[in-house]
Amino acid sequence: MSSSGHDSEPKNFAPKNPVKLDPPKDDPISVEDLSKCDGNSSTYPTYVAIKGTVFDVSGNAAYAPKGAYHVFAGHDASRALAQSSLKPEDCRPEWEDLDDKEKKVLEEWFTFFSKRYNIVGKVSA
Repeated sequence: MSSSGHDSEPKNFAPKNPVKLDPPKDDPISVEDLSKCDGNSSTYPTYVAIKGTVFDVSGNAAYAPKGAYHVFAGHDASRALAQSSLKPEDCRPEWEDLDDKEKKVLEEWFTFFSKRYNIVGKVSA
Protein backbone atom coordinates (compact mmCIF):
# COMPACT_ATOMS: atom_id res chain seq x y z
CA MET A 1 0.00 0.00 0.00
CA SER A 2 1.10 3.51 -0.65
CA SER A 3 1.35 6.15 2.07
CA SER A 4 -2.11 7.37 1.08
CA GLY A 5 -3.56 4.05 2.27
CA HIS A 6 -4.61 2.99 -1.20
CA ASP A 7 -3.24 0.13 -3.22
CA SER A 8 -0.65 1.49 -5.62
CA GLU A 9 -1.38 -1.28 -8.13
CA PRO A 10 -4.80 -2.60 -9.11
CA LYS A 11 -5.53 -6.04 -7.71
CA ASN A 12 -4.88 -8.92 -10.04
CA PHE A 13 -7.86 -11.24 -10.04
CA ALA A 14 -6.50 -13.60 -12.68
CA PRO A 15 -6.75 -17.25 -11.66
CA LYS A 16 -3.53 -19.19 -11.03
CA ASN A 17 -4.44 -21.53 -13.88
CA PRO A 18 -5.86 -19.80 -16.96
CA VAL A 19 -9.54 -20.46 -17.59
CA LYS A 20 -10.94 -20.67 -21.12
CA LEU A 21 -14.27 -18.89 -20.95
CA ASP A 22 -17.09 -18.90 -23.46
CA PRO A 23 -18.30 -15.56 -24.84
CA PRO A 24 -20.70 -13.98 -22.31
CA LYS A 25 -24.40 -14.59 -22.89
CA ASP A 26 -27.23 -12.25 -22.05
CA ASP A 27 -30.03 -14.82 -22.05
CA PRO A 28 -32.83 -13.84 -19.67
CA ILE A 29 -32.97 -16.06 -16.56
CA SER A 30 -35.97 -15.63 -14.28
CA VAL A 31 -35.53 -15.43 -10.52
CA GLU A 32 -37.54 -18.66 -10.33
CA ASP A 33 -35.19 -20.45 -12.74
CA LEU A 34 -32.14 -19.04 -10.94
CA SER A 35 -33.46 -20.42 -7.64
CA LYS A 36 -33.57 -23.92 -9.16
CA CYS A 37 -29.85 -23.66 -9.96
CA ASP A 38 -28.78 -23.94 -6.33
CA GLY A 39 -26.63 -27.06 -6.60
CA ASN A 40 -29.20 -29.33 -4.99
CA SER A 41 -30.26 -31.09 -8.19
CA SER A 42 -28.17 -32.77 -10.85
CA THR A 43 -30.89 -31.73 -13.31
CA TYR A 44 -29.82 -28.07 -13.11
CA PRO A 45 -26.45 -26.31 -13.24
CA THR A 46 -25.25 -24.26 -10.27
CA TYR A 47 -25.53 -20.51 -10.77
CA VAL A 48 -24.62 -17.42 -8.75
CA ALA A 49 -25.70 -13.95 -9.87
CA ILE A 50 -23.92 -10.70 -9.10
CA LYS A 51 -25.53 -7.38 -9.99
CA GLY A 52 -27.96 -9.28 -12.23
CA THR A 53 -25.26 -11.12 -14.19
CA VAL A 54 -25.51 -14.90 -13.88
CA PHE A 55 -22.34 -16.99 -13.57
CA ASP A 56 -22.18 -20.77 -13.99
CA VAL A 57 -20.23 -22.06 -10.97
CA SER A 58 -21.07 -25.72 -11.64
CA GLY A 59 -18.15 -27.96 -10.85
CA ASN A 60 -16.81 -25.78 -8.03
CA ALA A 61 -17.43 -27.77 -4.84
CA ALA A 62 -17.50 -24.55 -2.80
CA TYR A 63 -21.00 -23.86 -4.19
CA ALA A 64 -22.26 -27.46 -3.78
CA PRO A 65 -24.67 -28.32 -0.94
CA LYS A 66 -21.93 -28.92 1.64
CA GLY A 67 -19.65 -26.19 0.27
CA ALA A 68 -18.59 -23.07 2.15
CA TYR A 69 -20.34 -20.80 -0.39
CA HIS A 70 -23.46 -22.86 -1.07
CA VAL A 71 -25.51 -20.04 0.47
CA PHE A 72 -24.86 -17.99 -2.70
CA ALA A 73 -25.98 -20.70 -5.15
CA GLY A 74 -29.29 -20.04 -6.86
CA HIS A 75 -29.35 -16.39 -5.80
CA ASP A 76 -28.27 -12.93 -6.81
CA ALA A 77 -25.85 -12.67 -3.89
CA SER A 78 -24.75 -9.09 -4.55
CA ARG A 79 -25.46 -7.71 -1.09
CA ALA A 80 -23.91 -10.67 0.74
CA LEU A 81 -20.75 -10.54 -1.36
CA ALA A 82 -20.41 -6.78 -0.89
CA GLN A 83 -20.77 -7.17 2.87
CA SER A 84 -18.62 -10.32 3.08
CA SER A 85 -21.62 -12.08 4.60
CA LEU A 86 -22.55 -15.76 4.51
CA LYS A 87 -26.01 -15.11 5.97
CA PRO A 88 -28.86 -16.39 3.76
CA GLU A 89 -30.89 -13.24 4.42
CA ASP A 90 -28.11 -11.13 2.87
CA CYS A 91 -28.17 -13.11 -0.40
CA ARG A 92 -30.29 -10.61 -2.28
CA PRO A 93 -29.84 -8.36 -5.28
CA GLU A 94 -30.19 -4.96 -3.60
CA TRP A 95 -26.79 -3.29 -3.49
CA GLU A 96 -27.34 0.29 -4.70
CA ASP A 97 -27.73 1.64 -1.14
CA LEU A 98 -24.40 0.23 0.07
CA ASP A 99 -21.51 2.52 0.98
CA ASP A 100 -18.61 3.07 -1.42
CA LYS A 101 -16.34 0.59 0.34
CA GLU A 102 -18.92 -2.19 0.02
CA LYS A 103 -19.58 -1.28 -3.62
CA LYS A 104 -15.84 -1.59 -4.29
CA VAL A 105 -15.81 -5.04 -2.65
CA LEU A 106 -18.78 -6.04 -4.81
CA GLU A 107 -17.02 -4.82 -7.95
CA GLU A 108 -13.96 -6.86 -6.98
CA TRP A 109 -16.12 -9.97 -6.56
CA PHE A 110 -17.69 -9.32 -9.98
CA THR A 111 -14.21 -9.11 -11.52
CA PHE A 112 -13.11 -12.25 -9.66
CA PHE A 113 -16.12 -14.24 -10.96
CA SER A 114 -15.83 -12.85 -14.49
CA LYS A 115 -12.28 -14.20 -14.78
CA ARG A 116 -13.26 -17.69 -13.61
CA TYR A 117 -16.83 -18.52 -14.57
CA ASN A 118 -18.89 -18.35 -17.73
CA ILE A 119 -21.56 -15.66 -17.88
CA VAL A 120 -24.72 -17.49 -18.88
CA GLY A 121 -27.31 -14.74 -18.72
CA LYS A 122 -28.97 -11.88 -16.92
CA VAL A 123 -31.60 -12.07 -14.20
CA SER A 124 -34.95 -11.01 -15.64
CA ALA A 125 -38.04 -9.78 -13.84
